[in-house]
Amino acid sequence: MARSRSARGGGSGPTVRVETSAPPVLGKENRSPMRMSAAPSRAADSFCRRGAAGRTADGHPPPTVGRHRRRCAINEIWEGLKQAALLLWHLDPEVLRIVAVSLRVSGTALLLSAAIGIPLGAWLGFSRFVGRRLVVALLYTGMGFPPVVVGLFVYLLLSQSGPLGSLNAAWIPRLFTVGAMVVAQVIIAFPLVAGFTMAAVKGVDPNLRQQLISLGATHWQATLAVLREARFGVIVSVVAGFGSIISEVGAVMLLGGNIQGSTRVLTTAIVLETRRGNFSLAIALAIILLLLSFLSNILMLRLQGKTA
Repeated sequence: MARSRSARGGGSGPTVRVETSAPPVLGKENRSPMRMSAAPSRAADSFCRRGAAGRTADGHPPPTVGRHRRRCAINEIWEGLKQAALLLWHLDPEVLRIVAVSLRVSGTALLLSAAIGIPLGAWLGFSRFVGRRLVVALLYTGMGFPPVVVGLFVYLLLSQSGPLGSLNAAWIPRLFTVGAMVVAQVIIAFPLVAGFTMAAVKGVDPNLRQQLISLGATHWQATLAVLREARFGVIVSVVAGFGSIISEVGAVMLLGGNIQGSTRVLTTAIVLETRRGNFSLAIALAIILLLLSFLSNILMLRLQGKTA
């Protein structure tokens, strides 16, 4: 509401009307939970800014500034952890959606990588042929591929002007879809699976396979027997492949576009929410990512214990 106040100058001058605004009243329309909860946050932010703004005469920050900054950083992390715990406890739909997409993409890529990498690694471990050294060198090079380079390579292949995207075939995945992300993660993971499997197979006694074949076993049966002896290395190869794709961000960001509800995975969501300043959701997703990595290692140890 605006208040009017009359002011009359000296003599017979004209009357001047001065409009002044009344201070706002915190009524029902201004008492929403978001407004009231934002007040302590603004107060804390202004406290942090005041604590960090002071300077001494020589231009250096006073000794209390460091304490203020540390206190604000600790408070921010602690609040983020509490909000992350609430999101996990209440099974926030957005968090569940992101986890589901991550497991779908990485799980599919891991299955395809194991289906390609384990037979390839076993074949390289058994076979001797011309050019084998070159193939092994290329495989080891693939184990160190930067994910963002793989993403760029797949992007160029699947774009409309690329060699695969221009075909417009139904079996070729489109950019900014889960299929494109799976292709990139397969390229990232299968060299690891194949390389570790090859090393594990080469560690088995080379005479074992020949003895089994001489006893009447087929080449396929002998190969399975050697893989059984090398099972620890094979399990490690699969876990290493999963760890490399569940935690990468470059390729899935390029090929998926971080689209909400469609291609947003744990790593890209952490980057996005951190840039937004939504640290509670970023911390919750980071905790889930760490739990997935921890559970994969626990599963590896359990499998090794059962097969020992």
